[in-house]
Amino acid sequence: MFLATLTQEQKEAFICLAHNVVVSDGDLTVGEKLMMEDMRREMNLDESFEPHYLHLDGIEDLFATKRSRSIAMISLIRIAYADGAFEIEEQCLLRDLCLPFSIAESDFQLIGNWVRRLISLEAEAGAFL
Repeated sequence: MFLATLTQEQKEAFICLAHNVVVSDGDLTVGEKLMMEDMRREMNLDESFEPHYLHLDGIEDLFATKRSRSIAMISLIRIAYADGAFEIEEQCLLRDLCLPFSIAESDFQLIGNWVRRLISLEAEAGAFL
Protein backbone atom coordinates (compact mmCIF):
# COMPACT_ATOMS: atom_id res chain seq x y z
CA MET A 1 0.00 0.00 0.00
CA PHE A 2 2.82 2.42 0.88
CA LEU A 3 5.65 0.30 -0.48
CA ALA A 4 6.46 2.72 -3.31
CA THR A 5 7.70 5.24 -0.72
CA LEU A 6 10.51 2.96 0.49
CA THR A 7 14.07 3.45 -0.71
CA GLN A 8 15.44 1.05 -3.34
CA GLU A 9 17.48 -0.79 -0.70
CA GLN A 10 14.42 -1.08 1.56
CA LYS A 11 12.30 -2.34 -1.35
CA GLU A 12 14.78 -5.11 -2.10
CA ALA A 13 15.02 -6.04 1.57
CA PHE A 14 11.24 -5.92 1.92
CA ILE A 15 10.63 -8.35 -0.96
CA CYS A 16 13.13 -10.70 0.68
CA LEU A 17 11.29 -10.37 4.02
CA ALA A 18 8.02 -11.06 2.18
CA HIS A 19 9.67 -14.15 0.69
CA ASN A 20 10.69 -15.22 4.22
CA VAL A 21 7.05 -14.93 5.29
CA VAL A 22 5.45 -16.79 2.40
CA VAL A 23 7.84 -19.73 2.54
CA SER A 24 7.91 -19.94 6.35
CA ASP A 25 4.95 -22.34 6.49
CA GLY A 26 6.44 -24.56 3.78
CA ASP A 27 3.62 -23.86 1.31
CA LEU A 28 3.87 -21.18 -1.39
CA THR A 29 0.31 -20.68 -2.64
CA VAL A 30 -1.00 -19.05 -5.80
CA GLY A 31 -2.44 -16.20 -3.72
CA GLU A 32 0.95 -15.55 -2.15
CA LYS A 33 2.69 -15.59 -5.54
CA LEU A 34 0.13 -13.15 -6.95
CA MET A 35 0.51 -10.80 -4.00
CA MET A 36 4.31 -10.94 -4.30
CA GLU A 37 3.94 -9.95 -7.96
CA ASP A 38 1.58 -7.10 -7.02
CA MET A 39 4.05 -5.84 -4.42
CA ARG A 40 6.92 -6.02 -6.92
CA ARG A 41 4.90 -3.92 -9.38
CA GLU A 42 3.96 -1.40 -6.69
CA MET A 43 7.63 -0.97 -5.81
CA ASN A 44 8.70 -1.02 -9.47
CA LEU A 45 11.28 -3.69 -8.65
CA ASP A 46 13.22 -5.10 -11.56
CA GLU A 47 12.00 -8.58 -12.48
CA SER A 48 15.59 -9.83 -12.47
CA PHE A 49 15.87 -9.24 -8.69
CA GLU A 50 15.38 -12.62 -7.05
CA PRO A 51 14.08 -12.60 -3.48
CA HIS A 52 16.10 -14.75 -1.12
CA TYR A 53 16.19 -15.56 2.57
CA LEU A 54 17.12 -12.46 4.53
CA HIS A 55 18.56 -12.64 8.04
CA LEU A 56 17.14 -10.11 10.48
CA ASP A 57 20.54 -9.06 11.82
CA GLY A 58 20.86 -5.30 11.30
CA ILE A 59 17.42 -4.95 9.71
CA GLU A 60 16.63 -2.11 12.12
CA ASP A 61 19.42 -0.05 10.52
CA LEU A 62 17.95 -0.47 7.05
CA PHE A 63 14.40 0.32 8.20
CA ALA A 64 15.51 3.09 10.52
CA THR A 65 12.27 5.06 10.84
CA LYS A 66 8.98 4.20 12.47
CA ARG A 67 7.29 4.92 9.14
CA SER A 68 9.41 2.48 7.12
CA ARG A 69 9.05 -0.19 9.81
CA SER A 70 5.28 0.28 9.94
CA ILE A 71 4.98 0.12 6.15
CA ALA A 72 6.97 -3.10 6.12
CA MET A 73 5.01 -4.68 8.98
CA ILE A 74 1.60 -3.78 7.54
CA SER A 75 2.55 -5.25 4.18
CA LEU A 76 4.16 -8.35 5.69
CA ILE A 77 1.08 -9.12 7.76
CA ARG A 78 -1.04 -8.53 4.66
CA ILE A 79 0.96 -11.05 2.64
CA ALA A 80 0.79 -13.52 5.51
CA TYR A 81 -2.99 -13.52 5.02
CA ALA A 82 -2.71 -13.96 1.22
CA ASP A 83 -3.56 -17.65 1.52
CA GLY A 84 -6.47 -16.97 3.86
CA ALA A 85 -4.69 -17.87 7.10
CA PHE A 86 -2.08 -16.29 9.35
CA GLU A 87 -0.10 -19.47 10.07
CA ILE A 88 1.83 -19.91 13.31
CA GLU A 89 5.17 -19.94 11.45
CA GLU A 90 4.32 -16.62 9.84
CA GLN A 91 3.25 -15.16 13.17
CA CYS A 92 6.48 -16.29 14.83
CA LEU A 93 8.64 -14.83 12.08
CA LEU A 94 6.83 -11.49 12.24
CA ARG A 95 6.94 -11.42 16.03
CA ASP A 96 10.70 -12.00 15.77
CA LEU A 97 10.85 -8.95 13.49
CA CYS A 98 9.00 -6.85 16.08
CA LEU A 99 12.06 -6.84 18.35
CA PRO A 100 14.52 -5.11 15.98
CA PHE A 101 11.68 -2.94 14.65
CA SER A 102 10.81 -1.85 18.22
CA ILE A 103 7.15 -2.76 17.70
CA ALA A 104 5.36 -3.60 20.94
CA GLU A 105 3.04 -6.61 21.07
CA SER A 106 0.06 -4.30 21.52
CA ASP A 107 1.01 -2.40 18.35
CA PHE A 108 1.55 -5.68 16.49
CA GLN A 109 -1.99 -6.66 17.48
CA LEU A 110 -3.36 -3.27 16.37
CA ILE A 111 -1.65 -3.59 12.98
CA GLY A 112 -2.96 -7.13 12.61
CA ASN A 113 -6.51 -6.01 13.41
CA TRP A 114 -6.23 -3.16 10.89
CA VAL A 115 -4.99 -5.56 8.19
CA ARG A 116 -7.92 -7.92 8.84
CA ARG A 117 -10.35 -4.99 8.45
CA LEU A 118 -8.59 -3.97 5.25
CA ILE A 119 -8.94 -7.50 3.87
CA SER A 120 -12.63 -7.45 4.75
CA LEU A 121 -13.12 -4.11 3.00
CA GLU A 122 -11.26 -5.37 -0.07
CA ALA A 123 -13.58 -8.38 -0.23
CA GLU A 124 -16.58 -6.09 0.15
CA ALA A 125 -15.31 -3.86 -2.66
CA GLY A 126 -14.73 -6.94 -4.80
CA ALA A 127 -18.40 -7.81 -4.44
CA PHE A 128 -19.30 -4.44 -6.00
CA LEU A 129 -17.16 -5.07 -9.07
